Amino acid sequence: MGLSMGTAELWVERWERQQQRYAIDREERFTVIADVVERVTEDQDRPLIVDLGCGPGSLAARLAGRLPQAEVVAVDMDPLLLELARTHHASAARYVDTVIGEDGWTEALALDRPLDAAVSTTALHYLPERTLRRTYAQLAALLRPGGTLINADHLPQNDSAPAALAEHVGHRRAVRQQVFAHEDWESWWTAVADEPELAECLAERRRRGLMYGKGSDNVLTVSDHTELLYRAGFEHVAPVWQFGDSCVLVAVR
Repeated sequence: MGLSMGTAELWVERWERQQQRYAIDREERFTVIADVVERVTEDQDRPLIVDLGCGPGSLAARLAGRLPQAEVVAVDMDPLLLELARTHHASAARYVDTVIGEDGWTEALALDRPLDAAVSTTALHYLPERTLRRTYAQLAALLRPGGTLINADHLPQNDSAPAALAEHVGHRRAVRQQVFAHEDWESWWTAVADEPELAECLAERRRRGLMYGKGSDNVLTVSDHTELLYRAGFEHVAPVWQFGDSCVLVAVR
């Protein structure tokens, strides 16, 4: 689509900065995910990993750097974010344009063997519960025995009072770390709309009916996700890291 490396680098860097507003200790969460993936794939010569909702390749690039022998398949439905990923992080992953949870999405991955790990960060909370239930079952079927799903997301506590306290603690942590960048989600999309090199991608987004808004949150709690994962066929489910309502939930097949 004619996107230069310099332009891709600019917009990915701006994406990274604005995302810090929405994920507490974002870099630490990425590191925790990589720690888990490294541990569960330590006996695999060529681990196969799928990154669900990869955006512009932030997590895929970090996994590729940490595990250079791994094959990463990165999935998203946004043509603009995928184009940024393919240009700026071209060697990090094989990028797949498909909608997670829709009919045929697992076939679009074109996997040649069972997955060792599936990872996601701040993406699955947009899936409606019914779609998420089906997606968890599909991922359980794609993973090898002992394979692992790692979901880093905004996962509230079960009770309203602890949930409010967790949100407050997370907010105060963000204030102390001064991670509130000048640019936020809406202003990033507003600015990117004026980038000539991304005009074709933006037109494709509009054709697909994708909007700049962040979408609806399914508001499922940690316990809700845990129950769905057990029902999907996972043997063990537990959080391995949490701060405020930011959680890394691990499910072992």
